Amino acid sequence: MSVTVGVLALQGAFSEHLQLFKVAANQVESHHEGSAKKYWTFIEVRTQKELSSCDALVIPGGESTAISLVAQRCNMLEPLRDFVKVLRKPTWGTCAGLILLAESANRTKQGGQELIGGLDVRVNRNHFGRQIESFQADLDLPFLNEVTPDLVPFKAIFIRAPIVEKLLPTVDGEQQGEASITGTVIAPSLQIDKSVAKAVHLHDVEVMGILPGRTKKVKNDLGSELDDEAGDIVAVRQANVFGTSFHPELTNDPRLHIWWLQQVDAAVDSR
Repeated sequence: MSVTVGVLALQGAFSEHLQLFKVAANQVESHHEGSAKKYWTFIEVRTQKELSSCDALVIPGGESTAISLVAQRCNMLEPLRDFVKVLRKPTWGTCAGLILLAESANRTKQGGQELIGGLDVRVNRNHFGRQIESFQADLDLPFLNEVTPDLVPFKAIFIRAPIVEKLLPTVDGEQQGEASITGTVIAPSLQIDKSVAKAVHLHDVEVMGILPGRTKKVKNDLGSELDDEAGDIVAVRQANVFGTSFHPELTNDPRLHIWWLQQVDAAVDSR
């Protein structure tokens, strides 16, 4: 079986993703058991035709506003929304990609950026400040136990990174109240096919990674609070859509790429 993974190549660190995926694919196949061998193809995506050939997609780090504007001028925004929100094919956004996949983003100039959507979260853009304030941090990501049982912290690179500051309710239509917040933009609502929703088990957002000690309180929409030292939400997943605040593509550690290809593998088999 051939599986095509695309990396949106309108702007940003797309080539770095492609290089790590080639390493990751070899390791995924070396541990593949129980089903037919997959033949992985990784491509740069700039057109609707290239996107339509993909089984999964990565939206890389870069400038979210620039990616959005180029996508709009290339008539790619609606195909991207269809890929992520209607077809619900596996999609991973890193840094700028996370912003674009959010249903709501603040600290945004009105009319300056459009979102793709797909993750029921509000992100805070450039949460950690300017590029000169970029940093690295060791993250404990327990789900990487699926890749290696000896959990070593993942050295994450944060460059003008967003955080997930609020988990939004999973509802049909626009997120209530988000559009009225000053400096906040929302993704357009799209009607997901019920059979697709059932196939991908569309549920609430799952927190996958937290950076400790950066924010005192992060409140979810159920009204509960994390403790004062819990930190910032920097990785989330909702069904087939995954987002990280940091840049795993700028490291030499392929574990996140291996893990995500395993998720793509399972999603392709289920379809």
